[in-house]
Amino acid sequence: MNKRDFLKYSSTVFGGVLLGGSLGSCAGRSQKVSSKNGGSGKMTLRFQPYTLQLKHAFTLATSSRTTTPVVLTEIEYEGLTGFGEASMPPYLGESHESVTKFLSGVDLSQFADPFLIEDILDYIDNLMPGNYAAKASVDIALHDLTGKLSGQPCYKLFGLNPANTPLTSFTIGLDVPDVIRQKVEEAEPYKILKVKLGRDNDREMIEIIRSMTDKPLCADVNQGWKDKNHALEMAHWLKEKGIIFLEQPMPKEMIDELAWLAGNSPIPVIGDEAIQNSGDIVKYRDVYSGINIKLMKCGGLNAARKMFDMARAFGMKTMIGCMTETSCAVTAAAQLSPLTDWCDLDGNLLISNDVFDGVKVIDGKITLPDRPGIGVEKII
Repeated sequence: MNKRDFLKYSSTVFGGVLLGGSLGSCAGRSQKVSSKNGGSGKMTLRFQPYTLQLKHAFTLATSSRTTTPVVLTEIEYEGLTGFGEASMPPYLGESHESVTKFLSGVDLSQFADPFLIEDILDYIDNLMPGNYAAKASVDIALHDLTGKLSGQPCYKLFGLNPANTPLTSFTIGLDVPDVIRQKVEEAEPYKILKVKLGRDNDREMIEIIRSMTDKPLCADVNQGWKDKNHALEMAHWLKEKGIIFLEQPMPKEMIDELAWLAGNSPIPVIGDEAIQNSGDIVKYRDVYSGINIKLMKCGGLNAARKMFDMARAFGMKTMIGCMTETSCAVTAAAQLSPLTDWCDLDGNLLISNDVFDGVKVIDGKITLPDRPGIGVEKII
């Protein structure tokens, strides 16, 4: 059958059933959402909660954790399976429970053709507000599926050149001096380091790292500074230490202070926690020098591509980032990396129980897999 000739078939969606392979069941629960007509052309959604184990405690200005909850999704059609993922770090406000509840309410039976991506994702987006990581898990799986049906990598379907992928930074979280040194040694293959700041040892962190390497650094404060004058003083000091940019230095609610800082800082000020979707770009285009785009914040690849276009139209710098994720979501984000000024796609490198093989970092550079869809293969 012609893979695009799907209109004579209806779709069926199942929530919370077994994923294929050795991942097992989602607490043995299976829910059938709808099935209008029989036939072989059905889309089937499956999902399963999973917990990522971090190699080191991941410490930010306001929190620390050793695990991250994710939900792994699959959309199957005509024997092909698209993989997706939702990652839920605490600040997003999503959880295993909220994502599985959202996905249990997804009904794709009205869409006979997986290539109707805009229509499908418009439906997904309007199911309920928020839930962006859950929405991203469907978006990623859908892009992976349609890429496989087309026999082409997503980057090629997006019209992007894989030779133009950037270097990626590797994250050094807040920690005691000996562990910081260990992390810097482990990051030896990477050409750029991203340093977490925002506590009372910021200068010590930078000095330790600078005693070991002269690589370019990025500084991510995760809203940790509360005084604009201190932030500006630190921006000048960080500039002297070879820092490329300053990410979310103060709480996102301090809009006037952040705009003042960006206007006076010797290095770009990038919005992360403040910038979730395209509407936030419009709202904060005069506050930040650039934005950090993450699939889990905006709802997936479709929304992220639109954010790149809008940021470029406003003359803002762009960065493609990630949460703590498996190689599934990180490889999906990497499909868009030729569009960006900076890249921070290391979430899969920080965990010890990855489920997929996908994007590689070779000599510090993002290297996309030459496989259809997002290009991942399950390894467990």
